[in-house]
Amino acid sequence: MIPQNNPLANYIGLSAEIDQAVKRVLESGWYILGDEISSFEREFAGFLGAKFVVGVANGTEAICLALKACGIKAGDKVITVSHTAVATVAAIEMIGAVPVLAEIDPGTYTMDPSSLRPLITEDTRAIVPVHLYGHPADLGPILKMAEENGLFVIEDCAQSNGAAIHDRKTGTWGHAAAFSFYPTKNLGCLGDGGAVATGDPQIYQRLIAARQYGWDRERISRTEGLNSRLDEIQAAILRIKLRRLDENNRKRAQIAERYSESLRTLPISLPTTVSGRSHVYHQYVIRFSGRSLRDRLIESLKADSIQSAVHYPVPVHLQPFFSDRFGAVALRITEEVCETILSLPMFPELTPSEIDRVCARIHQFFKEAQ
Repeated sequence: MIPQNNPLANYIGLSAEIDQAVKRVLESGWYILGDEISSFEREFAGFLGAKFVVGVANGTEAICLALKACGIKAGDKVITVSHTAVATVAAIEMIGAVPVLAEIDPGTYTMDPSSLRPLITEDTRAIVPVHLYGHPADLGPILKMAEENGLFVIEDCAQSNGAAIHDRKTGTWGHAAAFSFYPTKNLGCLGDGGAVATGDPQIYQRLIAARQYGWDRERISRTEGLNSRLDEIQAAILRIKLRRLDENNRKRAQIAERYSESLRTLPISLPTTVSGRSHVYHQYVIRFSGRSLRDRLIESLKADSIQSAVHYPVPVHLQPFFSDRFGAVALRITEEVCETILSLPMFPELTPSEIDRVCARIHQFFKEAQ
């Protein structure tokens, strides 16, 4: 079986170091907000080129806390996309804000800046662009429009850890940025974890308080907060994995290059990288002319013990829990993309022979489909 993602392979390759780090934490007797989390926050900030990082419980709460730290409150409107993990929209609703959905670019699958202006009203307070699949969103015009309208920009970097725009990493462009360390992410822990990065000292102080009941240094609640802490064991694991992130992202790019070289003659759309932006290939996503062809290939791959996935099969605005709230929102490109995309196996430990086997199966599928 070739899995679509394989966090176990990543652990096996680092098991001696990870086991030692976990043992170190267990024997320290300090399991919450200790030396490991403070060291990780410092090291991750250095990796990003950010002034501040605050570790939190998961990526969803990272978005939630980033919004709250920027002063977004119940009833405020926040623009994001429907083609994303549902967590992006769920986090906006967690604080009582109102998500407003923008269209995506058909080439990068990230927020289309040209769709934003009609969505901005007097109640709009923030924009949350998602750097989907590891490719940065087009932040230049998004930031410009935000500045013109007095809006906050919170980057959703759950899938773009290490990606950059003109050599400046995602997560350092907006007022704040949310990261997920879910096990399958480019930088993933062995459980749940997340972080918020910011360059603003006031936002940083609000985040420090908000992740722990709104406490001040004397553990007195001065502001609204919740319990959202990245624990010491996960921080210790992330410190080990962070040192390999650039290397693993290079491996992902090499895998993507091997896929693209083999598949470029087929009637499918392959991932592209916009000039000036770097892609870290959290996913390698191909696109078909129609859903039927995509679904048949999924079955063909499965018959050869090759897993694939659709990220994401149903846009948020069409999912039953959300559909009533978004009504007849027109997102034609989003809906077409969700019907026709497919994520191939992608993880740093994927071998050349496994990549070639996936490609051979796809070539054979198209040969038989003629």
